[in-house]
Amino acid sequence: MHRRTLLAAALAGAVVTPALAAGTARAADPGPSVTRTGTTTLDSQAIFFVSYDGLVNNNSFQKNGLLTYKGYQYAVWYTADRNAVVGRRALGASTWSTVKVGHTLRYNDSHNVISMGVSKVDGRLHLNMDSHSDGFTYVKSVAGLMDNPAGLSWTASRFGAPQSTLDGLALTSQFTYPQFVSTPEGKLQLSYRVAVSGNGRNALAEYDGTKWTNLGEWSASTGTYTSEHGSSTARNMYLHGIDYDRNGRLHSFFTWREQNGAVMCNGGGITNHDTGYVYSDDRGRTWRNNGGTVVGVTGGSDKVSVTDAGLVVDPLNPDHSLMNQESQFTDSAGRPHAVISYVPGRFGQCTTNYVADRTANGRAFHVRKNASGTWQKTEIPVPLNSSQRTKLILDKYDNAYAVFPFGRIAGASAASGYTDWKILFDGSGLNAFGEVVIDETRVAQDGVLSFMYQEKSSGTTPSALHVTDFRLPA
Repeated sequence: MHRRTLLAAALAGAVVTPALAAGTARAADPGPSVTRTGTTTLDSQAIFFVSYDGLVNNNSFQKNGLLTYKGYQYAVWYTADRNAVVGRRALGASTWSTVKVGHTLRYNDSHNVISMGVSKVDGRLHLNMDSHSDGFTYVKSVAGLMDNPAGLSWTASRFGAPQSTLDGLALTSQFTYPQFVSTPEGKLQLSYRVAVSGNGRNALAEYDGTKWTNLGEWSASTGTYTSEHGSSTARNMYLHGIDYDRNGRLHSFFTWREQNGAVMCNGGGITNHDTGYVYSDDRGRTWRNNGGTVVGVTGGSDKVSVTDAGLVVDPLNPDHSLMNQESQFTDSAGRPHAVISYVPGRFGQCTTNYVADRTANGRAFHVRKNASGTWQKTEIPVPLNSSQRTKLILDKYDNAYAVFPFGRIAGASAASGYTDWKILFDGSGLNAFGEVVIDETRVAQDGVLSFMYQEKSSGTTPSALHVTDFRLPA
């Protein structure tokens, strides 16, 4: 296998001049800061169980568990009696109005999250929920509900009955990881995985305001990957996200997970390897590598494969407990940024227990494309103290914020070339379990970093679910 890597090892220690790194940033731009403005309670007794080291109401890969649209914020969760609920509030309000949407959580599986999306073309709210390599449940609102929130009551009658298809479109019997994304034209796309971990494919469906269409699969599970330990012939591509920038380019960072544990140094690790990147300029129909070469066609025979050249932007073998489905964001110039995390080599070249080793020695890294088109990587000097994921956002000045497990926030300035990472909020007073769900849509709308977190509990004792808000530089 011939893989072309795009990130030179020397970049990790490179010194970046502010003029090069800042891009559009100016000397007068403020650096990163957070001012906590308040916390609201969604549910004082939300369902709580730990599964795959996470919570079903706070798995950070939800897109979106929390979103903002036309002056209102929306949240989804499961109650203690397993009811799927969607809530809304006017921005800045202290109380939420909630609606049960007619579905109850089937299993104690933290993968079975609720994700939201807005089809701007007809003003509907869409929910996809309760799936892990099996069937899903889909609910959508009436048209126009999102366009006139102050004028339309928030009641169950505004939502249709739960469905096991997308308005009659059956996608797959093995469905996982719904992620909604709005296209620049106002259509709504649904990203999802077909099949199972270690042997699955990414796919897209699209809603145009009248019907859903299955665009098809775009990543391959086939091909041979060989590490220094052994080989694997099946895998799946785990996305760190799927996002349009302001120019209409669709970006996706990812990591591969191999099916065969023979690629690892020790069976207690995890078979994730390499950070890759692809983009699409035709709404997800065609995928290109960093160099612009077509590497996959959605619904076609040529799919993005582990053997394709030019995909890897940060090479890493499967011996460091690299996390899947971490986080990505695009800056004001449309350049892609990601947060990844793993156990660096200075702590050893072979993790033997990925949860314990990540908790003891895991670190997060900021990977980005700079103004000259070069990939750069910076370690964020904050121990994970957790096996779980970190989230990334950028403010209006392109300052970066990493939201770590337990609600800790670190920031770095664009003017420094993202070399001045420091803790801005240490999570005090939250009593957060671990991962948090970020409102990725709110930052650009009113300059607020808003995230949902659940308080620590034990066993299956319900606990409080909150949303907390931080004002960013104006």
